Amino acid sequence: MNPVRNGSDPPKHADACDLFDASSDAVAVLSGRGIVLGWTRGAEELFGYPAAEAVGRSAARLAAMPVDLVRIVGIAERCRAGRGWSGLVPVQHRDGHRMEVDLRVSAVFRIHGEECFLLSARERRQRWSVGESVLDGFLTRSPVGMAVVDRQLRYVWLNDTLERLGGVPREQRLGRRLSELLPGLQTETLEGLMRKVVETGVPVTDYEYVGWSWSDPHRQHAYSTSFFPLVDADESVTGVCSMVMDVTERWNARQLLSLVNEAGTSIGRTLDVLRTAQELADFAVPRLADFVVVDLLEPVLSTAGHGAWLTDAGPASARPVLRRAGMSSVREGCPEAVARIGDRVDFLPPPRDPGMLVRGEPTFVPVLDPADDLWITEQPGRAGSNREFGLHSLISVPMRARNTVLGLTTFVRSVNPVSFQPDDVLVAQELVARAALCVDNARRYSREHAAAVTLQRSLLPHTLSGGTALEVASHYLPADPAGGVGGDWFDVIPLSGARVGLVVGDVVGHGITAAAGMGRLRTAVQTLADMELPPDDLLAHLDDLVLRLSEEETGDGEADEGASAFLGATCLYAVYDPVTRRCAMARAGHPPPVLVTPDGRVDFPTPPAGPPLGLGGFGFETGEIELPPDSVFGLYTDGLVEAADRDIEVGMARLGEALARPGTDLDTLCRTTVQRFAPGPQSDDIALLLARTHAVRPDQVASWDVPADPAAVADVRTRAARQVEAWGFGDLAMTTELIVSELVTNAIRYAVPPIRLRLLRDARLTCEVADGSSTAPRLRHARSTDEGGRGLFLVAQLVHRWGARYTPDGKIIWAEQEIP
Repeated sequence: MNPVRNGSDPPKHADACDLFDASSDAVAVLSGRGIVLGWTRGAEELFGYPAAEAVGRSAARLAAMPVDLVRIVGIAERCRAGRGWSGLVPVQHRDGHRMEVDLRVSAVFRIHGEECFLLSARERRQRWSVGESVLDGFLTRSPVGMAVVDRQLRYVWLNDTLERLGGVPREQRLGRRLSELLPGLQTETLEGLMRKVVETGVPVTDYEYVGWSWSDPHRQHAYSTSFFPLVDADESVTGVCSMVMDVTERWNARQLLSLVNEAGTSIGRTLDVLRTAQELADFAVPRLADFVVVDLLEPVLSTAGHGAWLTDAGPASARPVLRRAGMSSVREGCPEAVARIGDRVDFLPPPRDPGMLVRGEPTFVPVLDPADDLWITEQPGRAGSNREFGLHSLISVPMRARNTVLGLTTFVRSVNPVSFQPDDVLVAQELVARAALCVDNARRYSREHAAAVTLQRSLLPHTLSGGTALEVASHYLPADPAGGVGGDWFDVIPLSGARVGLVVGDVVGHGITAAAGMGRLRTAVQTLADMELPPDDLLAHLDDLVLRLSEEETGDGEADEGASAFLGATCLYAVYDPVTRRCAMARAGHPPPVLVTPDGRVDFPTPPAGPPLGLGGFGFETGEIELPPDSVFGLYTDGLVEAADRDIEVGMARLGEALARPGTDLDTLCRTTVQRFAPGPQSDDIALLLARTHAVRPDQVASWDVPADPAAVADVRTRAARQVEAWGFGDLAMTTELIVSELVTNAIRYAVPPIRLRLLRDARLTCEVADGSSTAPRLRHARSTDEGGRGLFLVAQLVHRWGARYTPDGKIIWAEQEIP
């Protein structure tokens, strides 16, 4: 705020006057008697009187003519009524010149009881008058096309710019309508807008449209037009004024930007190299070009190599080996192409410099001349295609991503008569850059997926055998590459006593980590099963292993950032005994097995549910069921029965219906069931293991109770030899006698009753000695001076394999002999 000036000490009302100094106008405060009480810097500049000469004096000397008392009284009464007043007043400057000011007088107010008025004045500036010649020149030479049409939409006036934009002479336009001059130029829409302006008087601004003109009939242009009404003195619409601007560059820039943005959602929707290449070609036709080919280096299309031909540090003299990966054309069947999808191609645009791929420089040929010697001598086939189909403009852009050369994309125009422009090269580069990144991602993923599938298949069993106890069949279906390789596995493990272990599991996650985890768990299950552990103990040990693996991978601060932790797994382990036809099983977060009896009845026996492996702190339980001979017993992973369109209960019911087909070959049943559930790509792996049960006949088993007396060894040894001879294995009688003698003697000497001997004739001849002790046997290597300790050592040398397993009542020592 500027202080009020009065040439001496400020008056007592100076603070009130400070409020008015904020205005850029000349402001003064007058008393009811016309004495100046306040004077601002604006007043000094407008009237020329400093504050010292104005404050305290009458304001009458500022008037440029005699004071009209009647008018002043009227103004004062109006202001006292609280309405204020404004008007044009002649005043006189200090230097004597006269001027007119816009004067505003406020409603009356009081300062310390004295009646006051606030006056604000601004000099009236003389407006600049535009001559007719100036206005005419402005209208005719304006860069905006302008025209006036009457109420019937006939041209009555237009400027030079509109005449130049449309290409129609002024004489032909006047008196005619737009639809008569430029048919097809959205004339119905444009005339509809003008008619609406005539009827409503509401202007239309910035309506954009694409069209053509006689001045440039072979190139598409974009225009922005506005219409506003012309009104006469009685406010009636007499015509319409239109203004037109050529906004082709702005339109093209916006379209190209939209094209690039749209490419982000249309290219690279899958992790497949060939599909990505084809998506690029399909997207660019006809948006940018009439014919597009995408040629990729051979290593890019192969999952065996690294997929790179050259990098920034590599050689530039080698000739690239390319294959056609995608192409598209406005002509059906791409007749312009001299190579088909999958063919090897040797195409580089003139001057055919392989270094362009390394440098990443695009080749821009605005006018393609098929008569060029470089085309005729080195690309005669393509030169002929250029002439036949009128290929006249070309852009070739190398495909590069992460310093790796992937291939070359070529854009050609033929039907579109307009040649490529430099802006088109930038758009082509942006499209190819986006596609190259997607191709490189797909290439890397395909290579990793192939490695994971190879690893997974190498870790799965190649052959399965259930011995004489089970007929087995399996089918494994990997997930769609987009979902990644899973960790499903299955196995059939021969056990002692003609028993067979069946296992199926699913590692959480996808990729190489899941496949490697699956291999670890499969090896662990085989090892634990070979230790003859019951199902619940086996899963408990497996749970500890998964916990340890998870801790190793998540607790190591030096681990690779890209490595994923071992997250856990589900598993079901079952042991089938063909002698008792009992199946013991335990599960860890896995779906229950399926059982189809010979009469077609379907059941899903549910052993006690245990938590998934890797949680720790929870126990597992074993459940037992009886399996009738010729039953189908199935183990599967959740990928078979779960899907987006059904829950697991519905999937299990469908699985039972699919397996309830008596008389079907087991391999065929397994394969067709998986195909029925997964006719196309699925997001998760599928594993199905089927087993048809068989039972050991009573005449294949012989057993005797053995008294805890050393004298009983000779008798039981003789019985065993006779039974072996009765089975027709006389060659094994002597060996069997020795095995029985050593095992029974050890049981009598070191174990506790009851003691029982069992001979089992199956794929092998098995001798089992059961006792009531839980002490494990130990194979000793006796010294030459020792009198004993060679019993189990001799047994181990004579048999195919031997071992021990624990039972609820003790243990069993067993030994198997190969049957001649």
